[in-house]
Amino acid sequence: MSTIGTFTIRPLDPLKDAELLHRWVTHPKAAFWMMQDARLEDVEREYMRIAAHEHHHAYLGLHDGEPAFLMEKYDPRYVELVGLYEPEPGDVGMHFLVAPTDRPVHGFTRAVITAVMEELFADPAVRRVVVEPDVGNKAVHALNEAVGFEPEREIDKPEKRALLSFCTREQFEAARGASI
Repeated sequence: MSTIGTFTIRPLDPLKDAELLHRWVTHPKAAFWMMQDARLEDVEREYMRIAAHEHHHAYLGLHDGEPAFLMEKYDPRYVELVGLYEPEPGDVGMHFLVAPTDRPVHGFTRAVITAVMEELFADPAVRRVVVEPDVGNKAVHALNEAVGFEPEREIDKPEKRALLSFCTREQFEAARGASI
């Protein structure tokens, strides 16, 4: 449990959660999510597609019981990074989006990414988390570094130039220990 509150994560319901997600992904602060012009139906369709995908999963993160962030995990052997790097056994890909707010709490986003990483590493089969944020997303690069990610190289994805970065369980534990 963080000093900021309690985080829990549940599977996303693409239809019930679509309106909430639509507000989040079309907000100006979610520009790097690349859904600024999405209609509600577009969001429903995208998350129905993810729900039906064997190797891609979406979750709603709750802070003290209230929706606060979106988390996606995927198998990079089949989704997002196919042909862009050499996957290793135990790799899992991750995206996260913190809900926009008019009342930001200092340290909240870092607490969210920490909760996301804890959730991913709760699976003993996960050895390394892989991310591919936009090279221009300096805020997320700093957050990733704070929880142990190390950038490897820039890669070209169809929708963006991305910074391929990795975080092993040991790197995450070391970063978490350093921040206490």
